[in-house]
Amino acid sequence: MPTTPEESSRLLAAPEGNRIEFKSATGQYHFDKLVEYCVALANEGGGRIVLGVSDRRPREVVGTAAFTEPGRTKTGLSQRLHHRIPIAEFLHGNKRVLIVHVPSRLPGTAWQIDGRHLKRAGDDLAALSDLELRAIFAETGPDFSAELSSAPVSALSPTLPADFRRRWARKTRQPRIELRSDIELMTDAELLVEGRLCYAALILFGTREALSRYLAQAEIVFEYRSSEASVPAQDSEEYREGFFGLHDALWKKINLRNDRQSYQEDFFRFDVSTFDEVVIREALLNAVAHRDYRLGGSVFVRQYARRPEVVSPGGFPPGITTENIAERQNPRNRRLAESPAKAGLVERSGQGVTLMIETAIRQTKPLPDFADSNAHEVRLVPAGTVQNPNFVRFLGRLGDERLAQIFHSRFCGSGCIAARPPVESDPFEPFTRSNRSRCRRVPRTGQGRALFPVARIACRHRSDRCLHSPQGARP
Repeated sequence: MPTTPEESSRLLAAPEGNRIEFKSATGQYHFDKLVEYCVALANEGGGRIVLGVSDRRPREVVGTAAFTEPGRTKTGLSQRLHHRIPIAEFLHGNKRVLIVHVPSRLPGTAWQIDGRHLKRAGDDLAALSDLELRAIFAETGPDFSAELSSAPVSALSPTLPADFRRRWARKTRQPRIELRSDIELMTDAELLVEGRLCYAALILFGTREALSRYLAQAEIVFEYRSSEASVPAQDSEEYREGFFGLHDALWKKINLRNDRQSYQEDFFRFDVSTFDEVVIREALLNAVAHRDYRLGGSVFVRQYARRPEVVSPGGFPPGITTENIAERQNPRNRRLAESPAKAGLVERSGQGVTLMIETAIRQTKPLPDFADSNAHEVRLVPAGTVQNPNFVRFLGRLGDERLAQIFHSRFCGSGCIAARPPVESDPFEPFTRSNRSRCRRVPRTGQGRALFPVARIACRHRSDRCLHSPQGARP
């Protein structure tokens, strides 16, 4: 990040090309235009947008008055693009310069805004051509879920497409969708191509018989153990049918042994479920949508007294690690992931891990743990034990509207969740050093600082008490 005179001089001498874009922006600069340039630069491999420098040589620092609150601009970019985009601000002489650091897209993915995949074309922007998009999507190999199977249309359940049709119509507020036949519905969802079913259609809507014949590994095996010891499961069941037919049944199975952790305050009682429905459903959907179907193993869902464990065959897709899983996307089965998003089974496409993290923070539970994943399987453990009842009560008093503001402005996507808050002017006086370390105590996912900003907010509202200390509030 150029902050020294030498670094800024090197930046000014750099040619404008694939990795850097200079803009004078002496006055204001439109935010939507900044968003579009971020998309274009990311699609070209990432780079920097420099505001306050002339775009013609010899370069001249002219200064910029655009985006006087860089933190707010960074938040806006994260909300629009669901990626962390740092912004640096420095003075060259007495003239202000802003640098927007745009990360590269992941292999096999392209950034888009409002359905447009952009690139730079001279001094303007243009859409990526179909040929360019196909080349990008082919980088990580073909999408297995989009491949055509040999299964006939009769392999689809006679009832499950109706549920998809109803959900899709309700989410898009287009009642006409409910008038479409099953064939029209599958075609519009790109699950039926030239009269042949994609594997995604089988995985989502296939009958048990069809899956057993054409894709037997598309099943979920449930096991329950009351103890962490390696003992035979006290309850087990195989689910082999379209995902639209099993996700409710599997949640009900887990919910049968779902303890409520209750906490009293005055005349009010707070109940927190050990297994949160949003988290469980997101974990199941992620396992089904992102597993490697070329491997013969099944998805395993193991339920223990205070934690579930979801294991799916195949490691992380290229570019995804336990450290960046909350802020980067690289769907392995794109066609399969699109249909649940159309039906509203996911709140925000590609944001399932972020939603699980937000829910864990709200309930002061350990963050989702991917630490035991390897090249052959992804192992997710969203623990269910509430760590601090006092903080749960505090968040309950804030109200949903205030909480939404906190999560969108402070965390604003997974990148900001992981970001460490500034320490130059730390208002965290009531916390001792030991309590600060406890606030940072989280599982080994690389998102270990997520609870810290929330605790800071708590102290700003109630500076007389340590609301996130495991010992509870103190006078």
